[in-house]
Amino acid sequence: QAQLVESGGESVEAGGSLRLSCAASGFAFSGFFIGWFRQAPGKEREGVAGIKPNGETTYYADSVQGRFTITRDNNKNTVYLHLTSLKPEDTGTYYCARRIRYLGPWTQATEYANWGQGTQVTVSS
Repeated sequence: QAQLVESGGESVEAGGSLRLSCAASGFAFSGFFIGWFRQAPGKEREGVAGIKPNGETTYYADSVQGRFTITRDNNKNTVYLHLTSLKPEDTGTYYCARRIRYLGPWTQATEYANWGQGTQVTVSS
């Protein structure tokens, strides 16, 4: 059974940094595009970053470009999201998911399955 588990979320002050982890199991991890999304209260889930199976190509939302970095270790079945220069508007629950279809942009949540339970990031000003 495919499963993704996020961890690493914390409460930090603006300007701080975090590293989120997404540990995968139950599927051929190295063959799948993985996306990171976030959702703030009262807002829609938005795509933050994505990474191709080989890790050589990455994608970012404009709002995090230059501040967040997505990486993966296929030997450890884990994807990481490095968050720097955090802002209060980065607050939200962060999720990772496995991309299972290619009908739309990578930021489209319906392209994905096996969502984790999420990890909370809170940035105070």
